[in-house]
Amino acid sequence: MSNSPVIKIEQLGFPWRTKDPFLFCAHHRDEYPKGNENMGVTQDQLLGRNVGSDFTIKDGFRLYHGSKVPGFPYHPHRGFETITINKEGFVDHSDSLGSSGRFGEGDVQWMTAGRGIQHSEMFPLVHEEKENPLEIFQIWLNLPKVKKFVEPHFRMLWKNMIPIINEVDKNNNSTEITLIAGSYNDAVAPSPTPDSWAAEQENNVNVWTVKMQKNAIWNIPTSDKDYDRTIYFYRGSEITIGPNKIKEYHLIEADSKEKVQILNGSEDAYFLILQGKPINEPVAQHGPFVMNTEQEIHEAFAEYRKTQFGGWPWAEHEVVHPRDAGVFEKHNK
Repeated sequence: MSNSPVIKIEQLGFPWRTKDPFLFCAHHRDEYPKGNENMGVTQDQLLGRNVGSDFTIKDGFRLYHGSKVPGFPYHPHRGFETITINKEGFVDHSDSLGSSGRFGEGDVQWMTAGRGIQHSEMFPLVHEEKENPLEIFQIWLNLPKVKKFVEPHFRMLWKNMIPIINEVDKNNNSTEITLIAGSYNDAVAPSPTPDSWAAEQENNVNVWTVKMQKNAIWNIPTSDKDYDRTIYFYRGSEITIGPNKIKEYHLIEADSKEKVQILNGSEDAYFLILQGKPINEPVAQHGPFVMNTEQEIHEAFAEYRKTQFGGWPWAEHEVVHPRDAGVFEKHNK
């Protein structure tokens, strides 16, 4: 083992760099305004934007690929999974299976794309009387070759299903760990989708979000096996790990068998932590398709052009559910 638990420290970019079995991680924080009657932005708020591909923050927010409602209109995926963690705001899901849902603060959607699915992820501005801030993470988790063509499926991990562990240090300062995948001491996360790499306990896939009070001290539990652990310090002032003083918006890589103690600074600190056994297979990726070879990527595009992965059963490209729908999930299959 090394003399220091830290392997590498680097500033976060967009998207965040990940390690096998993870493929991609994006953090979205947008301060959306009050919604109009269509749960979107007003015409004057569209001025000066590259509507349809708006990834530059202006007036505190982006529309992404949405035209009036922010979000990502229908698009395909094959060969991997998406884990969408919602910290604030709402996400409306619709897919080519005819399934749909809305999830909010504290909820998580876990979707296995498998052999192919189209889905839409829109961010409805449901509040007309107040602003609609949104904060989500989207993580792409790879599928092994034997699972690339499983049936697509999504599962909601509702807020009340997800364990939250509160640890208090010797100075009575607390650290809150939200357990989205894997385990933490005796706590176990809800089950992911059945074909997920995370569904096998021996793969040790862990996804946690963490909030440390200012000046808190937290010892991250070690694991029995040596897997890569990535700590994303995305909001706060400064933390200390061993001899390293680290400012916010940095990535820290560490061995999961090594003891890591975080000393927090003068503000609350927020982290996303990803860990898991590598799949250790070749990765060929082009846009929304992740396979093992370039030939398989070509075949994925050819099949999508031919079948549209079942087509799009919704009247709109940017599907937004009724304002008063509340949070829900509806499976058509």
